[in-house]
Amino acid sequence: MTNKEMTFVQHLVELRNVLLHSVIAILIIFIGIFPFANEVYGFIAAPIINVLPEDTNIIAIGVISPFLTPLKMALIIAVYVAMPYLLYQIWSFIAPALYKHEKQMILPLVVSSTILFYTGLLFSFYVVFPVIFGFLSSVGPNIVDFTPDIQYYLDFVLKVSFAFGVAFEVPIATILLIMFGITTVEKLKSNRPYVIIGAFVLGMLLTPPDIISQTLIAIPMWLLFEAGLIFAPLFKQNKQETPDGPSPNPGKNSSEKEAASDDDDWSDDEMEAEMEKIDAEMKKIR
Repeated sequence: MTNKEMTFVQHLVELRNVLLHSVIAILIIFIGIFPFANEVYGFIAAPIINVLPEDTNIIAIGVISPFLTPLKMALIIAVYVAMPYLLYQIWSFIAPALYKHEKQMILPLVVSSTILFYTGLLFSFYVVFPVIFGFLSSVGPNIVDFTPDIQYYLDFVLKVSFAFGVAFEVPIATILLIMFGITTVEKLKSNRPYVIIGAFVLGMLLTPPDIISQTLIAIPMWLLFEAGLIFAPLFKQNKQETPDGPSPNPGKNSSEKEAASDDDDWSDDEMEAEMEKIDAEMKKIR
């Protein structure tokens, strides 16, 4: 069934199925991860454990933190792991409403955005965290023991890693802005100094208040912005080369579009009939 043939209630049912499948996928992954939550937390805590003094470990201030923190971590990691499937569900829901050339362009962007998001997570874990924690453990008065709390550490890691995952989506945002005609490559190049300043401002807002982490997120954002400028013309050219179909008689197509537009303008009677149809379908569902 095409998107045009589906009624409003059928769209709601389809959306419910998408949400239900997404929740089930997250729960299945969560059930698989939770028995190993402590081991996974040990892996995530490795960057800070490596910089702590010998015979020192992170602590738990809250009474139930040793239980709730690994539980929370397992749930969020389940969402991260299920991200490709979640994006596929979103894609399957909106795909029937897209034209052929839009499907051809959006699908590579969805795949690329997933890869870039995971790349941002890995970059933060293997590059940024060792630098940040090494710096934070080396500053401060000597009379203060550096022993982070288990929950605060997890919140910090999740916040910063998610910020890097989102920051690595800069080329996708750049390509979409250019592809949909909101701006052009030339305008973005002329505003490059403002983009660089904006990257450092975002780095200041998304990371701890130190120049190292701010620089570590700002420079990749700038470089990824430049990558977006390089690849954006390819998508724009692809859009021009892949029309939805042949149009041997433009005048006829124009008339058809006008007729379709007229069909979209419903009268009051048609609107009332449609609402009665929706009410009847809702009663059947109940």
